[in-house]
Amino acid sequence: MSESESLLPPEPWPQRVSRILAWIGGAIILLGCSGLITIDVITRFLFKRGMVESFEISGYALAACIGLGLGFATTSKTHIRVDILLDAFPRPVRVVFDLLAALSLAVIALALAWFCWGTLAQSMAMNAKSVSTLQTPMVLPQSIWWVGIFWFACVAVLLPIQAVLRLLSGDGPGFDALIGSLRVAEEMSQAGVEQASSANGTPR
Repeated sequence: MSESESLLPPEPWPQRVSRILAWIGGAIILLGCSGLITIDVITRFLFKRGMVESFEISGYALAACIGLGLGFATTSKTHIRVDILLDAFPRPVRVVFDLLAALSLAVIALALAWFCWGTLAQSMAMNAKSVSTLQTPMVLPQSIWWVGIFWFACVAVLLPIQAVLRLLSGDGPGFDALIGSLRVAEEMSQAGVEQASSANGTPR
């Protein structure tokens, strides 16, 4: 796999959009948190005062990064699931539990998007600004935050629908790839741990 393919592998468009939004969230963290805090520390050391409001801006950056990354966490199945007993059940029961987990996440995501929109709409109606010296219009960071939450809700609703369609078409592996619990080998692969094979064919 080439470097470009490893950064942007072939995948359905919802996963592709989620990956790109996660990159944007990472860039916001690097610039809005790490970069500004570094500048603030240096200027405080040199001039005895900070030149940027790094504490306030980093808070906005963190919220934006969380929102923009939730969709990718859903498509890559990195949300925490307590499934220690799942393998003890037959496959039909596991399928039901996987669907129940995906639908529960969809309901939570929709509720989160709804209430986050209420917060954003209220800020727009009040022309709310931060109480700091920056007087930041709250609609700016909250809009980025809400875009991520809205996409998270879209992905959370779309994935179980796609999974059910694959299940009805007899594509069991496709169903598992979308919303099934991660196996140990998949978690190792996501963590970047390569499984090398020894001479007798067993992982080492």
